[in-house]
Amino acid sequence: MEKIKLTIDNKEVQVEKGATILEAARKAGIEIPTLCHMELHNMNIENKPGGCRICVVEVQGRRNLAPSCITEATDGMVIRTNSTRVLNARTTVMKLIVSDHPFDCLVCAKSGDCELQTLAKQFGIRDIPYMGEKSTYRKDTSPSIIRDVDKCIMCRRCEMMCNEVQTVGALNAVNRGFMSVVAPAFEMDLIDSPCTYCGQCVAVCPTGALSEVNHTSEVLRALSDLNKTVVVQTAPSVRAALGEEFGLAPGTLVTGKMAAALRRLGFDYVFDTDFAADLTIMEEGTELLGRLKAHLAGDKNVKLPILTSCCPGWVNFFEHNFPDLLDVPSTAKSPQQMFGAIAKTYFADKIGVNRKDLIVVSVMPCLAKKYECQRDEFKVDGNPDVDYSMTTRELAQFIKQANIDFHDLPDEDFDTPLGESTGAAIIFGNTGGVIEAACRTAYEVFTGKSLDKIEFHELRGIEGIRSATIDFDGLPINIGIAHGLGNARKLLDEVRAGRSKYHAIEIMACPGGCIGGAGQPFHHGHSEILAARAKAIYSEDEQKVIRKSHENPYIKKLYDEFLGAPGSEKAHELLHIHYYDKSDEITIHH
Repeated sequence: MEKIKLTIDNKEVQVEKGATILEAARKAGIEIPTLCHMELHNMNIENKPGGCRICVVEVQGRRNLAPSCITEATDGMVIRTNSTRVLNARTTVMKLIVSDHPFDCLVCAKSGDCELQTLAKQFGIRDIPYMGEKSTYRKDTSPSIIRDVDKCIMCRRCEMMCNEVQTVGALNAVNRGFMSVVAPAFEMDLIDSPCTYCGQCVAVCPTGALSEVNHTSEVLRALSDLNKTVVVQTAPSVRAALGEEFGLAPGTLVTGKMAAALRRLGFDYVFDTDFAADLTIMEEGTELLGRLKAHLAGDKNVKLPILTSCCPGWVNFFEHNFPDLLDVPSTAKSPQQMFGAIAKTYFADKIGVNRKDLIVVSVMPCLAKKYECQRDEFKVDGNPDVDYSMTTRELAQFIKQANIDFHDLPDEDFDTPLGESTGAAIIFGNTGGVIEAACRTAYEVFTGKSLDKIEFHELRGIEGIRSATIDFDGLPINIGIAHGLGNARKLLDEVRAGRSKYHAIEIMACPGGCIGGAGQPFHHGHSEILAARAKAIYSEDEQKVIRKSHENPYIKKLYDEFLGAPGSEKAHELLHIHYYDKSDEITIHH
């Protein structure tokens, strides 16, 4: 690549031609404040911000100030980022933004994580000379996401994430001038829009305009009820990110401390969603092998590729956008919902507790899980399999609220029987992990031979779309992997057109998979944080004694005592689901 040289704050910088002034400054270690700009590492999306004007700089020879995030650096350019003209302009813009913003920081969901709050402090804003009429909007609460649009600063990050990265199209700028706002079409509620609840809009929102529905109060109420038995399950990727909320480096595994903290919070049983991930492999793997054998036998009606179904954001996406392909995904429930179904039947019977007196709480990296556990098909006589789903961030706040010294906690184990898992279950948290776990079991069941090498490194990586061929003892199995719903759409368009070469496809809604879920500690697009979380998950897999789902002794016992066999009538009743055409479920409220 051609290189250019420029000078920023008397410092000479060399960058590749085409870089923006902002990128050049950051390479030189010069920080320019931004609001609308966001990092989009490994997403192949061009970031087109430039609206907030917080990042303006002075360019020698240019009459007006230049927004550094969209202005291309040129050879010989001389730039000042800290002149009085620049500082006055930024402060004025900040005061104008704050003048139309609520002052309820004490009770705001993003307090402490709000970029507007941070910049206001950095700029030393203590008075607002532009007080006048404020724009006001109704609050919109969906099963997973709260839109408090009074706090929207029109940075339009959420719009870019929803439309360009995820290709969902639920959010757009509507109206003009003072009444402009980012909202679903016709300002309908999120619940009536194509929203998948992936929550990536929440992950990139710099203020409290978008936040998750918080279930901490409901969980605390359940823990206080002496008539209830409360169990908790924790997703694979939570253990690799929770520590960040307590000042630990990204990728620090806190599995044992997390289990200890949950006991201190008062949960009666502390279980691991990884157990249900192993169970998912047994059901989903059996379905995969069934379809493969039928395909090899010449059955032209068999549906291939099979699509993984662990991610509720992705499930919601194809129900809205690909209703003609509803018979292609695996019918296996997600691990969260499998766990709930087993907890409120098998486990409830074991401890002699009535279903309605057993409260199941999940800790997830995901906002779509809040929506998933409220779906009617996951309820029995109105009682949900999973009562409440909390995010990693909610759990961290709950631990702090309880005044628990997280660093001083001992490492403790999960309870049995629903707390025992294998290495295959842990890697569910990474893109490529579900299909790798499935291959570990499917290969041995299909061939009757033991794997010489447990790891399938060809299924790992960070590319948005990737593929690999796995040799099942002479039978080539073509596998596709996508993370991010925009990438998923590309693979599904191939399936719809009959051009897909794959036998199986794994899809996760969030960039990086669950490690980049919208309920995780905010990573602000920094790919090194996601890489550290992924490395931690693979590290825990390597440390496990048992690394294949079908070898989990408690899974074997569950089938022997209760389910019968993978794919049995009982298994289908509790662990499988039907999908629904939601393409016409868009309602406009006037």
